[in-house]
Amino acid sequence: MKYEQEFPLQKTKMEGVDKKFNLSDLAERKEYFEKKAGEEIEKLRKYFDEGKTFIAYFLGKKNAGKGTYTKLLMEIFGKNKIGHISVGDVVRDVHSAMENKEEKKNLLEYLHKNYRGYITPEQGIEALLNRDTKTLLPDEFVMALTKREIDKMGKKSIFVDGFPRNFDQISYSLFFKQMIDYREDPDLFIAIDIPEAVIDERMKYRAVCPICHTPRNLKLLATKFVGYDEEKKEFYLMCDNPECNKARMVAKEGDNLGIESLRDRLEMDDKLINKIFSLHGIAKAMIRNAVPVEKAKEMVDEYELTPEFYYERDEKTGEIKTLERPFTVKDDEGVEVYSLMAPAVAISLVKQLVKVLGL
Repeated sequence: MKYEQEFPLQKTKMEGVDKKFNLSDLAERKEYFEKKAGEEIEKLRKYFDEGKTFIAYFLGKKNAGKGTYTKLLMEIFGKNKIGHISVGDVVRDVHSAMENKEEKKNLLEYLHKNYRGYITPEQGIEALLNRDTKTLLPDEFVMALTKREIDKMGKKSIFVDGFPRNFDQISYSLFFKQMIDYREDPDLFIAIDIPEAVIDERMKYRAVCPICHTPRNLKLLATKFVGYDEEKKEFYLMCDNPECNKARMVAKEGDNLGIESLRDRLEMDDKLINKIFSLHGIAKAMIRNAVPVEKAKEMVDEYELTPEFYYERDEKTGEIKTLERPFTVKDDEGVEVYSLMAPAVAISLVKQLVKVLGL
């Protein structure tokens, strides 16, 4: 386990909390958070009510769950208190903005006012849209686009996802709060420790509805309806959304390759985390997606473990049963671990935020 001494695995199992919560149910999840981290949640609520905010940089490999954990914090504290910025989404949204005359005008006006760099805003847009392959998109340009999205939010505690992405951007992140006018805000780095094997399974078994584009996972996040392809001899998920009429969910092209298609990026993410965790003068936290099998009984409740779904089909009737068992993999050090449900990881995040903010 990375940085085990500095950031030990957080225990979520508590004496006196015997209820088996359904973590997929919104109401039960609310009760679960209050039972497991009520004291810490109250401290953070008070912090937010006093008008205080912070900036947190999520460090984690692709599909590590950065967006999911931010959404759970929004669920606990409200969207008026927590904001999420995906730098990748910010850059991609420029493409759609360019198709709208008014949005294009507003974007260029903002960039002319706020961007400082060695290429013009127009050249930056051309480079971003890949129309000009000779011009590299400078970090200053990406920062200006990100600042624009944050300006739209008003003053919230912000989780930044996808920045820094390289060693040069680390220096920018250290002064980011000054650049977005949150001069008194504390800032911190939050790393997500997740076994590559979990990311691999998330990718290989991911399926998306072709109509509403909702993502699910044949192995890790099943829908209510499951079908069977006689020709391919394989099970498939059907969308739960009533408007989609049980549409067959399909895999994204390339996902069957798993993490090998991301190998260079995964290695860079590891190097970034190691580099950033050697920095002085900025708070750091680490949340863990997995718990060693041998420690699970004392550390977590059984319902906090990610289930692995599998299916059985009656050859005579065609009826399909969805069954589940704990999902285990080998972590990056070869230790057998259980993957944790996202709300259990969010509990650890809440408790570490209270600690690093000194509440």
